[in-house]
Amino acid sequence: MGRLRVKGKAGAAKNYTTRSAAVKKLQCSLADFRRLCILKGIFPREPRSRKKANKGSSAPTSFYYTKDIAYLAHEPILKKLREHKAFAKKLSRALGRGEWSSAKSLEENKPVYRLDHIIKERYPTFIDAIRDIDDALCMVFLFASLPSNSRLPSELVENCARLSAEWQLYVMHSKSLRKVFLSIKGVYYQAEIMDQTVTWLVPYLFTQNVPADVDIRVMLTFLELYQTLLGFVFFKLYTDAGLVYPPPLDVKKEEQGAGVNAFDLQDSSRQPANKPIKVAEVDGRKITSKVVRQTIKAITSGDSEDVAGLNLSNPESTEADMEEEEFVQQSSKTQKTTTVILPTLQTLSNLPQTLSTSLFSSYTFFLSRETPRSIFEFIVRSFGGRIGWPSSSGSGSPFDETDPTITHVIIDRPVVEKQETPEQRELRLRRKFVQPQWIVDCINAGKILLEDPYAQGKSLPPHLSPFGEYEGAYIPAVEAADEETMQDEEEEGDGEEMDVDDEGNGVRGVLDVVAAAASEETSLRAAELAAEAAGVDFGTFEATVKRAHKKQVKKSTTDALEEAEQDMNKMMMSNKQRKLYEKMKYSNQKKEAERMHLESKRKELTKQKRKDRHA
Repeated sequence: MGRLRVKGKAGAAKNYTTRSAAVKKLQCSLADFRRLCILKGIFPREPRSRKKANKGSSAPTSFYYTKDIAYLAHEPILKKLREHKAFAKKLSRALGRGEWSSAKSLEENKPVYRLDHIIKERYPTFIDAIRDIDDALCMVFLFASLPSNSRLPSELVENCARLSAEWQLYVMHSKSLRKVFLSIKGVYYQAEIMDQTVTWLVPYLFTQNVPADVDIRVMLTFLELYQTLLGFVFFKLYTDAGLVYPPPLDVKKEEQGAGVNAFDLQDSSRQPANKPIKVAEVDGRKITSKVVRQTIKAITSGDSEDVAGLNLSNPESTEADMEEEEFVQQSSKTQKTTTVILPTLQTLSNLPQTLSTSLFSSYTFFLSRETPRSIFEFIVRSFGGRIGWPSSSGSGSPFDETDPTITHVIIDRPVVEKQETPEQRELRLRRKFVQPQWIVDCINAGKILLEDPYAQGKSLPPHLSPFGEYEGAYIPAVEAADEETMQDEEEEGDGEEMDVDDEGNGVRGVLDVVAAAASEETSLRAAELAAEAAGVDFGTFEATVKRAHKKQVKKSTTDALEEAEQDMNKMMMSNKQRKLYEKMKYSNQKKEAERMHLESKRKELTKQKRKDRHA
């Protein structure tokens, strides 16, 4: 006889638990439960049958895996939260009784939890952490632009500003920036870090207000996790790049509005490389750590004479041995084939960089006062260019507006005529005055574009997203390219009308109509009359009909074979895979129809524009 199944003790009722049951099991408040779920990455699940999971009840509720709740029960943070709850009770009691010394002692011993172990659990490798920092960067840049208030302490906003500046410094130093897009929400950036694509959003520098209906506590819990994650990631990135982390901050420069220039990137190689040798005195003899290692090595090799011959009394003789030995590659004695030299981090860093990373290296830019300095300073310096700004935008500019090496002025004002001295006129003629979009479009194109379409006061060309859509998506072209395409198409059409076959007996356009109508009898008869009226020879007409008929038969045969093959493949699929395949097929057809509609609409608009221009 098999085991008896008790209702509510097996299946979905056992695998799922409600939120209220989970809070009761963990013995914590709902706010602490939400915080734990966010930090540990546990989220609600949707069972197949809510009624079975809720033991016959159909009341609306959230469900979690029972195993996830059991996993939370052993979390060290849960213990700290309970300790904090007890601490809050003791503190309120001491304050109520007026025991100020006891309250001060309790405040000094306040329980604090750390998230280091959670970062190591959720991101086993460093690449996993790099893949997941998109949301972290967006959140940190958002909070760095928010004003501090009672819900947002100033220390939190300052820490977010520091993390965002450290990230920008690393991207500028490593020249990892690849794409930029100026959108309504803000500026989208995309960088390549250790072959991983990282995309983040930076809001524009406007006064931000936190809406009252936003649950700031949930966002602060995410921010707490993201700050710890970015601290780990930045330390690793800076250390691998040979930089000191955290970079020292000059408070005076920061107060003057220097921005990222207030941080000083220091090379870790500047630090003293030769560490002091540890010397111990045993029985009146000075013994260094190097001597100890040599003694251990000699003992393990069994050479007692080497142990006796070590100079234990003269530590200066071993100081030269403390220097790091260089790796010398030795040829194999057994294998006679040539050894392949594998690339190392040092050789990879010495390789020549691509052109896109040093796109602006030969240019010097000057920002006009109405352009956002933080955005374009970051962009230009990431691609090797020099940039300056007026004193009204902050201190720390490497040069002023009168510098003769300035090649481009980034300006976003309409053209205004004003009186100039001959020196000012000569200086203006030597420079290119471009609008800010030129910088971004050059980066996305991977080359320096012409400055004329982006000149001051001109109507700008379309600013397209560089991140790309699905394969085969419709990409709106620039007006000049459209006009060239339409001109080529019109010339082709004129050529088709004037193109006569080799025998001089017909028009190519009529033959195309014949080929299109080869499948229907009525259409074929009408095409025959049209060909006769156009003076097409009957032999040419018959040959065209045969060729078109062969193409149609071949195409129908190919389509039938492809359809039969697809039917066979669908028969081998499971029901779930078949439904997914049909959805993908429907989605692709819809996208293709939308693309064709937009293409035809663009062609009609371009034709109408050309007609209006010639009229």
